Amino acid sequence: MTQSGSVKLTSLSSKGGCGCKIGPADLSEVIRMIPPAKHDPNLLVGLDTSDDAGVYRLTDDLAIVQTLDFFTPIVDDPYAFGQVAATNAISDIYAMGGTPVTALNIVAFPIATLEKNILAEILKGAADKLQEAGVTLVGGHSIDDQEPKFGLAVTGTVHPDKIRTNAGAKAGDRLILTKPIGVGILSSSLKRGLLKDEEIDNLTKVMTTLNKTAAETMAHYDVHACTDVTGFGLLGHASELAKGSEVGLHIKKDQVPVLNRVRELAEQGVIPGGTKNNFAHLEGSVTFPETMDQVDQWILCDAVTSGGLLISVANDDSEALLSDLQQNGVESAFIGEVVTDPKGHVVVDF
Repeated sequence: MTQSGSVKLTSLSSKGGCGCKIGPADLSEVIRMIPPAKHDPNLLVGLDTSDDAGVYRLTDDLAIVQTLDFFTPIVDDPYAFGQVAATNAISDIYAMGGTPVTALNIVAFPIATLEKNILAEILKGAADKLQEAGVTLVGGHSIDDQEPKFGLAVTGTVHPDKIRTNAGAKAGDRLILTKPIGVGILSSSLKRGLLKDEEIDNLTKVMTTLNKTAAETMAHYDVHACTDVTGFGLLGHASELAKGSEVGLHIKKDQVPVLNRVRELAEQGVIPGGTKNNFAHLEGSVTFPETMDQVDQWILCDAVTSGGLLISVANDDSEALLSDLQQNGVESAFIGEVVTDPKGHVVVDF
């Protein structure tokens, strides 16, 4: 049996974090094969626009928000892995404008070959992050599996009139991103032993920062749409927002915050498979400048784990919202704007 101090969790899987998701092209093909669900007027947000969570109305004043997320280890420390997984799963509730309330653990773990205290540390990390978010753990389910995986199903509440979806952006809105990108490239670099301890600490800090403050701050402004940036990358989720809202997006590459060393490591060839899948899937949906090299294009498509919120806010409220986010400690920036045409398309420039 492997001792907790002698195992690197990231060595136990071929992919890590949200990078292990089924690619958007394959997933879309599978979903198209599923017969449409019977119409239910209380289903306020379902599969139609590839949103972050489902929303179901219980009463005129109350709806529940439901989401589920789990993945393979993205960091080596078990406690940190639990924290990242919990932060990532809760984020979907925040993106929908909801308040997370309860959670269920989802565990796959090689219990015969890894020390039980490793699993205990994963669960402790998640529990501490749930407590920080004010979420009550109500149970879970576990299976014995050769490859460790962990995540949570999270339920939240929201008023039916205050739901934030990825389908409400309006021309003239400005786009705000609340965390830097490049997590996929850095986590792949971690797996290859290319990061220093302080770089791992910074990466972990980004992934374990709840989107709670960002969500609570944006609740006071005229936000028309919101999504969290995870496995399909910044441009993948931006594309879903453009298509769902039937608008166009202009994104300024030079304004997008990127974690330190991401460009350097990407130039060395550290490009996750999930990132390349995202880029391939977006062909025809994103236009890049002719002068933008392949590395920068990949970075904008990088498969993020526990990323920030992409917020589409009315222009008149945009400066005040950005200022409040920054004053509240949220690392955020304007990265572009919403335009009328071409509908469902993202244009990137410098």
